[in-house]
Amino acid sequence: MPSLSIWDLIMQASFIVKLVMLLLFSASVISWVMIIQRASLYKQWRAAMSEFENQFWSGMSLNDLYQRLTKNKEQCTGMAAIFHAGFKEFLRQQQHDSNSTLTIEACQRAMRVSNAYASEQLEKHLSFLATVGSTSPYVGLFGTVWGIMSSFQSLGMVQQATIAMVAPGISEALIATAMGLFAAIPAVIAYNKLSNELDRLINKMDTFQEEFISILQRRVMHTHLANKDESKIEA
Repeated sequence: MPSLSIWDLIMQASFIVKLVMLLLFSASVISWVMIIQRASLYKQWRAAMSEFENQFWSGMSLNDLYQRLTKNKEQCTGMAAIFHAGFKEFLRQQQHDSNSTLTIEACQRAMRVSNAYASEQLEKHLSFLATVGSTSPYVGLFGTVWGIMSSFQSLGMVQQATIAMVAPGISEALIATAMGLFAAIPAVIAYNKLSNELDRLINKMDTFQEEFISILQRRVMHTHLANKDESKIEA
């Protein structure tokens, strides 16, 4: 019996096995698209946050930095977006002469919303990779079991069974398991790596949020004490 190529085995597989292979191939392609897109996005966010950190801690006036980000909204990602939301609320509260406690609480709420939105953007599509990584081997195994069942059913219809008759059917069935692993392994590796990178980015944003709140608290306290001194002088 002539040897069959992998493509021949795929084409000779039953409809159900072909459907399983098509599903796994589609999942693998989509996974790679997601992996490349997420990796590129995380790289951009890392660079943007590093640049913003350098600007923030360079001694630049917070008002100047806020105005710069207001003019260039496309730069407002990650830490920059948290800073912009918090300082915008800080300026608004200052205009309304709110007390220090209300000002800080309002700034914290604004920054939490911005942080949550940024985290949601970063987490998008990671669940798909996790799903592909965890379910693809089982989907491939289903295709294999179905293919082997079909092979043995065919064997039951002949008088004399030989290994040459059963081998092609089992081979085409096992391709489904191989495709399941081919889809799952990169998805699992990428999910773990991207999840670690996601945690680092979120931790950096959380840390910056706490540091910026401390800066605003000191600024509010300084303004409050200055107003008290002015009131004493006027009295």
